[in-house]
Formats: sequence, C-alpha cells, structure tokens
Amino acid sequence: MFPTLMGTVVIAGIVGYLSEKTGFTHNGILQSIVICVGGAFLFYFVSIMFGVGFRAQGWNAILASVGALVIVPTHWRR
Repeated sequence: MFPTLMGTVVIAGIVGYLSEKTGFTHNGILQSIVICVGGAFLFYFVSIMFGVGFRAQGWNAILASVGALVIVPTHWRR
C-alpha cells in the first residue's frame, strides 16, 4: 500500500508539472502540482474504500490528476 501511495504522488506531480509546461493550465507550477496531488490522494483513498477505478493504480493517478485540474479552475481567479 505504501509504495502505491508514493507512486501516486510521483505520477500526480509529473502530471501537474507537464500540464503547466504544456500550457494546459495557467495556475503556476507549484499550484498545479498541489492540485494534482490532492486529487490523486482523494481518488486513491476513494478507490480503496469503495473499489472504484481501474485495476492499475497508475491510470487512476493520471485520471484523478487531470480531473482535479479540470474541476479546480484557479486560472480564472485574479
């Protein structure tokens, strides 16, 4: 369980960094990483509790990170 959790954090951090570098978001690098890690943590624990998601935890981390970036539109705030 612990290696899976650390892998989720690493994948979410990479997704947050890449989303900022490619121009998908305009939040800032640190903010995008924090949003992705938060979304991945949330989905990781929901998938453990309720058994939803894919079998591969990596796909869960990627989709949860992108979903969190789409749901939290901080680039609209001033």
